[in-house]
Amino acid sequence: MPFKRSLVLTISACVAAVACSTSPTGRSQLAFMSERDMQDMGQQAFSQIKAQTPLSRDSQAIGIVRCVSEAITSRLPADQRGAGWEILVFDDNAVNAFALPGNKIGVYEGIFRAARNQDQLAAVIGHEVAHVIAHHANERVSTTYATQMGVNVAQAAAGGSGTYSGQLMGLLGAGATVGVILPFNRKQESEADVVGLDLMAKAGFDPAQAIPLWENMGRIGQEKPPEFLSTHPSDETRMRGLEAKLPDAEALYREAQAKGFQPACGF
Repeated sequence: MPFKRSLVLTISACVAAVACSTSPTGRSQLAFMSERDMQDMGQQAFSQIKAQTPLSRDSQAIGIVRCVSEAITSRLPADQRGAGWEILVFDDNAVNAFALPGNKIGVYEGIFRAARNQDQLAAVIGHEVAHVIAHHANERVSTTYATQMGVNVAQAAAGGSGTYSGQLMGLLGAGATVGVILPFNRKQESEADVVGLDLMAKAGFDPAQAIPLWENMGRIGQEKPPEFLSTHPSDETRMRGLEAKLPDAEALYREAQAKGFQPACGF
């Protein structure tokens, strides 16, 4: 099987070299799954979530989420926009949102408990889109298979047994806990914070609103930690990271506003 043999050698080389790609912040990543494989897994996971979670009928919430999401994704580089993003709002009070490989965005109605204006919602969606464009899911899948499954990933990527394919899907969270993908680690979360800040700013949203957004999340977390915060950095760590990045993001925001990127998403 030339393909499997080649993939095994590629994986071995990547593991030996520690990383096969670089994140938007310059961090080395182990990411040996193909873009097509990741897109397929994202599509399957999204389909399962749609099948198990009712869609929102709140036209105002749907309109706001679409407006903010489209403003952000339309400003991505052409090779990251793909054929467009599928954006859905779910009828669920969870304070949660996610994005998946293959250009999928899901937002739960409960997010509006924390996101009080369009800029705060943009901080949430920018953060989630950042996970996708930084290839964090690929990194998680690759690392898990390199450390736990070894060359079995070759069988899955080459169309192997349903068992292996199911294990790959599990890494995207298409399981019993609907709508919650396996948590990213704190390094990835911090990276999504700073990349997401730039994404929202380039779309014309005020990046300074990311700080009150996370403050709102923290207050909600005092009652019961939102799923969105399950593995995120501590409030203090997050605030320091955001404040350090804010001057650069505010420059991008002013530039975007001057170019006419001034979203009005109906809050």
